[in-house]
Amino acid sequence: MATLILLRHGQSVWNAANKFTGWTDVGLSEVGEAEAAKAGEELADTKIDVVHTSGLIRAQNTAEIVMQHNRVSSDVPTHRDIRLNERHYGDLQGLDKNETRAKYGDEQVHIWRRSYDVPPPGEEGESLAMCAKRTLPYLEEAIKPDLMAEKTVLVAAHGNSLRSIVMDIEGLSKEEVLSLEISTGVPRIYTYEDGVFTRA
Repeated sequence: MATLILLRHGQSVWNAANKFTGWTDVGLSEVGEAEAAKAGEELADTKIDVVHTSGLIRAQNTAEIVMQHNRVSSDVPTHRDIRLNERHYGDLQGLDKNETRAKYGDEQVHIWRRSYDVPPPGEEGESLAMCAKRTLPYLEEAIKPDLMAEKTVLVAAHGNSLRSIVMDIEGLSKEEVLSLEISTGVPRIYTYEDGVFTRA
């Protein structure tokens, strides 16, 4: 039986500073490194066969820290792909979240952050639906083949890229996914058998 481990990166320095991060390539905070280490300890005796991460350093560092704590895996291949990146926050990237709420109002910022199909302002801004258009093909083309080979797969990525994947594998509606929270540094584990994902 195959296993899929989804892991949102530990707290980043911009998470800690309450800034919209998106595709900005910032590293982990000390708290984030500790969260990744805790996840690593939780998974230390789980044999991981392959790692997939985004193209952003905070996800890559989280995966590296997890694997440094692993006691039963060695020479594990790691695949990095921007299709697993966080959704792009457009013109909001780098802005303080509280200042943005003060400028645009709580309701508008909540819509940009949590709605399914309304992107943040700016040409590059992505909604969750737009994010899913790149994460789900990656799930089908790169991750599922590993699972069909009965491997244990670690995917270290981001809150929204993982939300889009969880929405798909759990069959969540557009309304249900709005309340889905993916905590930093907490493994979310599924078994995969006969094409069906089951939360472990």
